[in-house]
Amino acid sequence: MTGWSQALRAPSMAASDTPTFTGNRGLQVEEKLIFEQDAPGRCGVDLPEPPPHNNRLGGLARCSPIGLPGLSEPQVVRHFTRLSQKNYAIDSGLYPLGSCTMKHNPRLNERLARLAGFADIHPLQPESTVQGALELIDTLAHWLKVLTGMPAVALSPAAGAHGELCGMMTIRAALSAQGDARTRILVPESAHGTNPATAASCGYAIDAIPNNARGRVDLAALKAKLGGDVAALMLTNPNTCGLFEDEIVEIAAAVHAAGAYFYCDGANFNAIVGRVRPADLGIDALHLNLHKTFSTPHGGGGPGSGPVALAAALAPFAPLPWIVHGDAGWRLVEHAEGAAAAAIGRLKGFHGQMGMFVRALAYMMSHGADGLRQVAEDAVLNANYLRVRLADALTQSYPGACMHEVLFDDRFLKDTGVATLDFAKALIDEGFHPMTMYFPLVVHGAVLIEPTETESKASLDQFADTVNALAARATAGDAASFHAAPRLTPRRRLDETGAARKPVLRWRPNAVQRDAAD
Repeated sequence: MTGWSQALRAPSMAASDTPTFTGNRGLQVEEKLIFEQDAPGRCGVDLPEPPPHNNRLGGLARCSPIGLPGLSEPQVVRHFTRLSQKNYAIDSGLYPLGSCTMKHNPRLNERLARLAGFADIHPLQPESTVQGALELIDTLAHWLKVLTGMPAVALSPAAGAHGELCGMMTIRAALSAQGDARTRILVPESAHGTNPATAASCGYAIDAIPNNARGRVDLAALKAKLGGDVAALMLTNPNTCGLFEDEIVEIAAAVHAAGAYFYCDGANFNAIVGRVRPADLGIDALHLNLHKTFSTPHGGGGPGSGPVALAAALAPFAPLPWIVHGDAGWRLVEHAEGAAAAAIGRLKGFHGQMGMFVRALAYMMSHGADGLRQVAEDAVLNANYLRVRLADALTQSYPGACMHEVLFDDRFLKDTGVATLDFAKALIDEGFHPMTMYFPLVVHGAVLIEPTETESKASLDQFADTVNALAARATAGDAASFHAAPRLTPRRRLDETGAARKPVLRWRPNAVQRDAAD
């Protein structure tokens, strides 16, 4: 076996480990792949024999087994339970990924999302039977408009990058309606990486704007690149260096003076929610990540949701469907006609992610205006607490206070023989998920840490003490232990390059694998 399969089969055996007959290490069970547990006649269900029937498959009837493993019900349950125990999650401990906001998801939100009136409805039901759901979506949109200061919001985008696409498509539609065919998008180097990809997918050329020495947009360079062919600026604020763009009002004025639109990546809105209204900064379009700011599940716990707030000039082009209220109650506008004649059409099947809407609104209503303001304050406080706690051991990339995340680089590891990756792997042995590494790309060997507002001081202290201890070990010349890390995980370091270049995407019995290799 090669690639990921081979890498995943290599057990972690530190030099001090005591070999065991089973290969298990305490309650950490070393089990076979699910396909290797296959045995004829095993099945977790007992199905009756089907009645006689005429075969209508012609010559397409299956002539070989389907390829699924035969397992008993206990085997299936134990297998997936063991896999889940190998997974690290926000429910396990601190998850300090910078630019990701991996924070606690309140169980109150989860309980509300499972209410039958929300969880069991179907998007094809008659509108008269889902009035409460439509009202909830509209209520969420209302509060998003209040928090952003924008007059319109599109809720259907399925994730942050999808929200970016929505915002840029509305900008392109607005320019087309004016007969203004512009070709360039300005994207700062400190923007999220999906920004240039989104602009390119909309047919625009990308023009990068450098950072200044403070880690923010170089205003002079930006102004020099503005022109009549610039459609929009895509800027992330706070940016991916964890800093607030303090010249943003002047940036907006310059962009608008050139006849362009100002798109803001609002992925980091959790740092300013309740304290800053993006509309007051001159922003025309802003996508929001409900999982980052409003605590809906992230990643595999999704699905995602990336609403887009729009200024008045862009609102007529918002994607369908629109939710409106009239004498007959709530209804969906699903066709580009009447007030929605200029809409860019559908970006997604149906109306968006209902479960995420319920969770986000529950989060907003349980916190209230003062609570959401405190969310931003605590997120910034926690990041700056770590900044100060780690200042003597790590090297901060840009001077001064940060926002919701703090950025370090690898200068503190110079001449130690330890790389950022080695440092992160050693952190795993200490029981922590590593922070974001090597991002943003504008900083060499980046170490980006976001503690979020849901971590306690005790949790942050334990993390800071661990990072400081590892830094001391690295500078003391103990590079060998870092190169060997992680030593205590179910698997050691994977050959990620080999796995990417020669992936094994389908399991086959060993004999078949050997024949294929030959």
